[in-house]
Amino acid sequence: MNRTDLSLNALRIMLRASQSVEGALKKDMNRYGLNSTEFTVMELLYNKGKQPIQMLGKKILLASSSITYVVDKLESKGYIERIPDTKDRRVTYVELTASGRNKMEEIFPNHAQVIKHMFDVLEEDEIRQLNDTLKKLGYHVEDREVPE
Repeated sequence: MNRTDLSLNALRIMLRASQSVEGALKKDMNRYGLNSTEFTVMELLYNKGKQPIQMLGKKILLASSSITYVVDKLESKGYIERIPDTKDRRVTYVELTASGRNKMEEIFPNHAQVIKHMFDVLEEDEIRQLNDTLKKLGYHVEDREVPE
């Protein structure tokens, strides 16, 4: 197999694996009454604490208009609250409420176990190698322009 065919095959395998993993994660997130975007926002706030709304989209790769919608939904469920910045009126923070923190404390350990179980097929050194390989590929692609 030549380099081009090998690369195309690696891409197909990576995308199929990604779809399988993403499907399993979405199924798990839905068990908790949250869609994947809601869960991702709550997970970010759970692990990183209060965040400016403007930064949420950048951190989870979502358009600002979509972030507003997700924040509205989570706020209506009582899981998060908006907190205006006292020094800069242009900035609004989002933080988990006590209910949101309790929800994440209840579900996150189970979610982490689902993820661990996905990777049980790999040895620890294989997981480290996968991490390194995917980072290397990601940084390489990010730094290059696509040829015309």
